[in-house]
Amino acid sequence: MTAETLQFQAETDQLLSLMIHSVYSEKDVFLRELISNASDALDKLRLEAYQDKDLEADASDLHIELRTDPEAHTLTISDNGIGMSRADVVDLIGTLAKSGTGELRRKLEAAKQAKEQGASAELIGQFGIGFYSAFMVADRVTLVTRRAGEDTATRWESEGHGTYTVTDLTGDDVPAGHGTTITLHLRAADGDESLHDYTSEHVLRSVVRRYSDFIAFPIRLAPAPVAEADDAEADDAEAPGPETLNSMQALWARPKEEVSDEEYADFYRHVSHAFDEPLETISVRAEGTFEYQALLFIPTMPPFDMFYRNTKSGPALYVKRVFIMDHCEALLPPYLRFVAGVVDAQDLSLNVSREILQNDRHLVMIRKRLVKRVLQTVTALRENEREKYDTFWSAFGAVFKEGLLDDQDNRETLLKASSFESTFSETGTTGLADYVARMPEGQDVVYYAAGDSRARLESSPHLEAFAAKGFEVLLLTDQVDELWTTGAEFDGKRFVSVAKGEADLGDDVPETEGFEQLTEWLATTLDEDVAGVRLTSRLTTSAACLVGGEFDLTPQLEQMYRASGQEVPRTRRTLELNPENELVKSLRDRVAAAEAPAEDEALTDAAEILYGTALLAEGGSVADPAAFAAVLSRQLGRSLG
Repeated sequence: MTAETLQFQAETDQLLSLMIHSVYSEKDVFLRELISNASDALDKLRLEAYQDKDLEADASDLHIELRTDPEAHTLTISDNGIGMSRADVVDLIGTLAKSGTGELRRKLEAAKQAKEQGASAELIGQFGIGFYSAFMVADRVTLVTRRAGEDTATRWESEGHGTYTVTDLTGDDVPAGHGTTITLHLRAADGDESLHDYTSEHVLRSVVRRYSDFIAFPIRLAPAPVAEADDAEADDAEAPGPETLNSMQALWARPKEEVSDEEYADFYRHVSHAFDEPLETISVRAEGTFEYQALLFIPTMPPFDMFYRNTKSGPALYVKRVFIMDHCEALLPPYLRFVAGVVDAQDLSLNVSREILQNDRHLVMIRKRLVKRVLQTVTALRENEREKYDTFWSAFGAVFKEGLLDDQDNRETLLKASSFESTFSETGTTGLADYVARMPEGQDVVYYAAGDSRARLESSPHLEAFAAKGFEVLLLTDQVDELWTTGAEFDGKRFVSVAKGEADLGDDVPETEGFEQLTEWLATTLDEDVAGVRLTSRLTTSAACLVGGEFDLTPQLEQMYRASGQEVPRTRRTLELNPENELVKSLRDRVAAAEAPAEDEALTDAAEILYGTALLAEGGSVADPAAFAAVLSRQLGRSLG
């Protein structure tokens, strides 16, 4: 047996401290790192045994074993994988010791800064870095390893600072089988430092299930050693066997036809922490130069926190079945935040702690493909499974339409997959393709009305002439509708609000003769409230309505901005009059007969009432309800007097 004690370079203590305290955010991940290394070793043995038929290695029961000793306060992680030679130990386990240089320190400093700035340093894949995460929970680490096909073994031991020892093992000291065994002499549990008792079976089950549940090899927990029993009968009791902690059931890696609906439903509830059934399951497999699998679910019911500002969304991310993060927001855009599931990539650029993604082309590629598949699925539901689609749209339509604002690349697809309430459909919704197919000759725009509810919109004076002439109007009742419709087009046809601009309803042009004095007087009297007064063919029964300019903010948008703390200038709209309405005709005659209409309080009150009722008819509210009530009371008094 030959032992060699080597000195860490002077910077190593600082490097270890920086990595342990700044790069990893949770101490539990040490077990993920060590299990991942063991899984890699098992994969390598399986591949090498396949390539080298003469390799003396047993690949019949590849596994990882965890063993605890509460009395000694140790945790042992072992595998029967490829193992390492002395050279491997020096090159791989000694990475940090060998690289105790300014270069590695700069990389770790970069990793720390990357964690703060959302970027990353590309160090993953260096065995030594993950291995040294063990010093977050242990004050001494011992590693014994034997490479498959070799008769000698190597032991590496260190307290993580000062020195480390490499010992060549021969004879009876050599382990019987190939593989690697790592023994951690654990620090005392400390709740303030989030340092758990890793000799606890409960803690190990929890950590393995969280980070390594889908590792392809069994992770077994050996029964803890027990004191010798005095009772002779205990000698005859059968000793408990090891417990397998991980499920190994990575459903995304199995063909869809081999997985039952019940298995998918159980897995959906596992990853989403929900209780409903998945409405639709989306299985994605990409092979070639860049490989990944994804298993996504569209829920039946919206999650309770779907509209919470600080809610984290996105599928869980795995790399080679190793858990990386719960919610990877980079994989799906916010308007698909209701989609649950997992994405398992074979190769992603991760930082040293595996907790920060590189914003590289692979990630962008995955995102584009996943978005495309989800949109294809929604479109297919709309075309082929209307009942399912209606359930989807009722639950997620308002969120889905956010993509019309944010995702210009897929806007056409989103419009085709969307549905809207319409004046032509008393129940249910209609698609834009159906709307366009029903458009009468001469109509070249898509008409819509936006407001709080269908009931309010249907009673709005803005719709009167459109309904009378048989023009279909989309009824948009979600807040996001006020935003995405600006400048939107479908099939070359613009979206036009029935409450904006002048109504183009054919040849019905209102006759203005005789109303000039009325419109001028109203414009002057209501100067603070309206941008102008004109006659319109938009109305059939109501006396008046308010219409904004094509690019003006609507009252609903103004209210939204102010509610979010943004001050916007008040928009004055145009007051449009119905020349066929008896009230408007009477007001015209009264103004024409008055010697000084501006000094006539009754006429001024009538103008205020006309403006106020136009506001109320569209579902708005008057700026000063008390003043409006006083004006209304005076006018009622005159009419009854």
